[in-house]
Amino acid sequence: MFGLFFFILFTPGVSEFICKSSELDISYTFCDSIAHAFMFNLTPCSIMNKSIWKLTLTWIPRSDITFLKAVFNVWYEGAKALHWKEVICRGADDKYSVCGMLKGETVAAAFDIKGARTKFPKGNYKIILQGFSDDSENNIVICLNLTMIIKQDDF
Repeated sequence: MFGLFFFILFTPGVSEFICKSSELDISYTFCDSIAHAFMFNLTPCSIMNKSIWKLTLTWIPRSDITFLKAVFNVWYEGAKALHWKEVICRGADDKYSVCGMLKGETVAAAFDIKGARTKFPKGNYKIILQGFSDDSENNIVICLNLTMIIKQDDF
């Protein structure tokens, strides 16, 4: 039974829910057709909750993580709303635990996200999150295509 569950979780092209509630749905697929060992979780699954969200991530990278650049693009109702880039790992004096991980090692991390910072209007959001192993953005290590549907305004 566990083997079947594991296969389904990481099958390319299959949409996986991060959270689903009466207020919010967040799901993701991978941008490529290669199977990934990856798991994401967000609690609480609420846009109205003004507390801190807990994001947990488990990932087995397919290459060493000596350099990692994250590129984050957000579209709201079809219009580009945000483009953000950040170098997470440089290979020296890195502050994140993912930096320096070797191919095949399990990355297990938890983050706090302060939900009260941003008010999200009701609607459909498309989010592309890419991770690159080089600054020129040629060598992609992970790419997620997220869908976030906010079902009611946050007032």
